[in-house]
Amino acid sequence: MTNALQNRRILLVISGGIAAYKSLDLIRRLREAGAEVRCVLTQGGAQFVTPLSVAALSEDKVYSDLWSLTDEAQMGHIRLSREADLVLVAPASANMIGKMAQGLADDLASTILLATDKPVMIAPAMNVMMWTHAAVQANIKTLQQRGVKILGPASGLMACGEEGEGRMLEVADILAAVAAHFSVAGSLGGKRALVTSGPTFEPLDPVRFIGNRSSGKQGHAIAKALYAQGAETILVTGPTALPDPAGIKTIRVQTAQEMLAACEASLPVDVAVCAAAVADWRPSEMSDEKLKKGAAKAVLELAKNADILATLAKAGNRRPRLVVGFAAETNDMLKNASEKLVRKNCDWLVANDVGSGKVFNQDDNEVTLLRRDGKGQTQSDAWPRQSKDQVARALVEEIVSFFKTA
Repeated sequence: MTNALQNRRILLVISGGIAAYKSLDLIRRLREAGAEVRCVLTQGGAQFVTPLSVAALSEDKVYSDLWSLTDEAQMGHIRLSREADLVLVAPASANMIGKMAQGLADDLASTILLATDKPVMIAPAMNVMMWTHAAVQANIKTLQQRGVKILGPASGLMACGEEGEGRMLEVADILAAVAAHFSVAGSLGGKRALVTSGPTFEPLDPVRFIGNRSSGKQGHAIAKALYAQGAETILVTGPTALPDPAGIKTIRVQTAQEMLAACEASLPVDVAVCAAAVADWRPSEMSDEKLKKGAAKAVLELAKNADILATLAKAGNRRPRLVVGFAAETNDMLKNASEKLVRKNCDWLVANDVGSGKVFNQDDNEVTLLRRDGKGQTQSDAWPRQSKDQVARALVEEIVSFFKTA
């Protein structure tokens, strides 16, 4: 990420909304990654963060006045809009989005956005009712048609006490999207990646299901790491509480059959990483009504689900050049993982010990990467315990090396 943002000039527009407080951390993170950050603070944004705070973090002058005699004597709104490599609006309020869609220019920020010839990204942030309003959605559609990149929003609890879609994306996700923008021609530029993530839920009846404890954190982290390296990334995820990663095409499914169909419809891709914890079995029949308590014991008839990893790794002209699987084991990890690597016909396999709650719903992971060489031998590389984001970045670095030498 650092290389992607090194010496990049970001013009950050901070509009009104409680999410403006996140912009301070965003400035810091962008500068840590090597970017130069110049900030425009709207009148509304200044109600939530001060010009002094923004100036201190950006180490540059903060711009806010369209009618500044000093700045406008040099056509400041034109200069600011043209000197940047990217214009980022975070947070983007409903009002700012409306101005952009309608081509209004009644303050410095909206004038810059109308005058710029550079790529524009916005991170919307507003109440859920505002976000879902037909006017806002029409404005968003207009901006998308003009090439503006929309980052989010995410779902969750808001400052107003309501819950739903409308939260500004977390700073890490915005940072990844900005880095990916500058990495398009970089390490994995031009490559297509498919990632599966999360659990699958196999319904017994309208209420109950067979599932597992997967949170999707590792799969989502891998998708974001691939995207940050410039890959066009498709994420097929089972039910999770995680937001859709910014900039990534996300397909949400429930069952293993739905996940397989979504994966096959996404082909061809250059690399497939199957990190999802897919249910091996499903009920043979789903009851249309909630099953009632009856006898002390019940027999559940199961049918076997299709093997998504083996299906994607099957030889043929639609097989990805690199297929990476995951093996969650509770005993004899290396032995079972090595056998799975060969049995599934995948190229690499990431094995981890999930016993005693070491992985599911945790923020860190300890994995071993197994690879088959050209002679059919299995090589293993044990990695130290680290965050799932770090595991994802390390795995993607290996993928980058694979395509450089392939």
